Amino acid sequence: MKKKVFGKKLKRDTNERKGLFKSLISSLVLYEKIKTTKPKAQAIRSDVEKLVTKLKNAEIAKARMFQGDLEEKVFNKLYKDISPRFKNRNGGYTRIIKIGNRVRDNAETVILEWVEKPNLESKVQNSELKNKEKLETETKIQTELKKEKKPTKKTEKKVNKK
Repeated sequence: MKKKVFGKKLKRDTNERKGLFKSLISSLVLYEKIKTTKPKAQAIRSDVEKLVTKLKNAEIAKARMFQGDLEEKVFNKLYKDISPRFKNRNGGYTRIIKIGNRVRDNAETVILEWVEKPNLESKVQNSELKNKEKLETETKIQTELKKEKKPTKKTEKKVNKK
């Protein structure tokens, strides 16, 4: 009888399993959606949700405790972009969507993704601001060019004669 056994081994030893989970979590944070097998998604789901729960209300000093487990860019994105999305949510930050079985080994594949998408309005506003800035700079350049006097035909003839 097995006692005090927690989690799935996925036919790997401890170091391989930790590396696999770390890479899957990093991919989920960076790309916000991953395609993997169902057992792997179920295995990392609880770890990801615990990380988000701990980081969403933590100050930066407390949040730094979790930085050792993750790469710097993954930690920054998780702390600054993803965890603030879930301020009003108590749990259930990820969803698993079944997409069928893989052809070669018939393994059940799923998509693991965040429940709340990034705020598209802020991205649209940022792109609109950038477009406005570009238009403003272009109009400034055009007005400056218009202000510069273009040589007329008479002045060109005088310059050519000299």
